[in-house]
Amino acid sequence: MSLSHADTFECPYCMTRNDIEIDLENDVGQEQIVDCQICCSPIEVSIDDNGFELSITVKRDDE
Repeated sequence: MSLSHADTFECPYCMTRNDIEIDLENDVGQEQIVDCQICCSPIEVSIDDNGFELSITVKRDDE
């Protein structure tokens, strides 16, 4: 069984899709700052598991 999950999210600055690799043991329930793969702006990413699926919430670092 793989402990990582590939997913995407939309950058709140430039609206382009970004790839993210989620470590199911360490990233779920955590907040982290990642840079957009296109515009390099800092994005706050929160990953949660509701028991059925992973939820990725993103917001601008300046919000």
